[in-house]
Amino acid sequence: MPLARRLRLEDATVIGLGSMIGAGVFSVWPPAIDAAGGAILVSLAIAASVAYGNATSSAQLAAAHPVAGGTYAYARAEIGPWWGFIAGWSFVIGKIASCAAMARTFAAYAAPEGGQVPLAVSAVAALALVNCFGITRTALVTRILVVCSLLGIAVVVAVGLGSASALHPAPLPDATAYGVLQGAGLLFFAFAGYARIATLGEEVVDPVRTIPRAIVLALGATVVVYTLVAATVMVTLGGQATSSGSPLADLVSAAGHPALAPLVRVAAAAASLGALLALLTGIGRTTLAMARERDLPSPLARIDERWRVPRRAEIVIAAVIIGIVLVADLRGAIGFSSFGVLVYYFITNIAALRQGPAARRCPRVLAVLGALGCLTLIVTLPPTAAAIGIAVIAVGVAYRMLRLRSAAG
Repeated sequence: MPLARRLRLEDATVIGLGSMIGAGVFSVWPPAIDAAGGAILVSLAIAASVAYGNATSSAQLAAAHPVAGGTYAYARAEIGPWWGFIAGWSFVIGKIASCAAMARTFAAYAAPEGGQVPLAVSAVAALALVNCFGITRTALVTRILVVCSLLGIAVVVAVGLGSASALHPAPLPDATAYGVLQGAGLLFFAFAGYARIATLGEEVVDPVRTIPRAIVLALGATVVVYTLVAATVMVTLGGQATSSGSPLADLVSAAGHPALAPLVRVAAAAASLGALLALLTGIGRTTLAMARERDLPSPLARIDERWRVPRRAEIVIAAVIIGIVLVADLRGAIGFSSFGVLVYYFITNIAALRQGPAARRCPRVLAVLGALGCLTLIVTLPPTAAAIGIAVIAVGVAYRMLRLRSAAG
C-alpha cells in the first residue's frame, strides 16, 4: 500500500524549517563555540556551504526518484543496494540520536530545575502518537511549533543585539583550524533537516517541482536565522556559552531582561518539539523504505489502512529513542548524530554524481564539493563520536550480511 500525497510546497517547507530551526539553534552553541571559539561564524559558513552542496544533490535525486526513503532509495537506484543500505542505516541511527538530543533539549528548557528525563520520555511518546494519526496532522503541529520558535528567536536577537554595547562577555576560546572544522561538523547537525523533505517524497504533491523548491527555501531561511543567533550569542555570552545548558535563555538574562527568560524557554521547547516531530516523521519513512526491501525487519513495512502512515515503524523507533534518552547525554548525542548524517550525505553526493545528463539539474561541482566537505567534517568530529558511529555502522553491515546469507541458504 502506498503512502498518500497530501503535502504541498508550504507544508514541505515548514517541515524542513521545523527540522532545522529546532534541530540546533537552542542547543548546538555550547559544544560548537567550545570547539571553534571566536571563529564560530567561519564554522557556520563552512557548515552552510556543505549543507548547500548536499541540498542540491538531494533535490536533484528527489526529482528523479519521488519515493519514500530519501538517499536510501536514491543510492539503491543509482549506485547499488549496499550503498543504499549504508546510507539508510546511517540516516536512521544518526537521526535517532538527533531525536534523543532534541528530547533532552526540550526537557532542559522546559524543566531546568529537574525532572528532565521523564519529561523527555513523555515528549517522544506524545509526538510519536501524533505521527500515528496522519501526515497532515504532523504538518499542522509543526507549523504551530515553528511560529512559536521563530517568535522566541526574534526576541532573543532583538534583546541581545540591543544590549550588546553595554555588556562585557567572557572571552571566547582561541580558534584553531582543527577547532573551526570540528565546530562546522557539530553545526552541520543543525542544518541537516532538509533531508526530512526528501524522505517524504511519496507524500508530496507534484514532488518533481515541490521537493527541490522546498529544500532551497527551508535551507536559505535557516542560514539567515542561524547567522543572526550566532552573532547574538557571541556578543552577549561570549565564552560563557560553552558551559550553558540553555544558552539562549541565559542570553536574555545576561542582556538584563531575566523576565523574558521564561518566554525564550517556551520558544525553545516549541522548537525542540517541532524538530523532534519532523525527525520522527523522516526516520519512519526511511525505516519503511528499508523494511520494504527487507533491509530492516519486514513487519516494519506495514502501513496503517486508515491513517496511511507506517505506524508500526513509528512505535518501534520511539521505543529506541526513549532508551537512548534514558542513558545518553546531549553533547554525545549531537556528535554521534553528526557522524551518521555526514555519512548519509556523502553517499547522497556520490549518488548525484552517478546520475546522467538527463537528470542533472545542478552543476556536478556542487556534488563534488558536498562529498569532500562531508569527508572533511567527518574526520574532524570528536573521536569518540566517530568511533561509536563506525561501530554502529559495522553492526548494521553484519546484520545485512547475515540476512543475505540466510536468504541465500
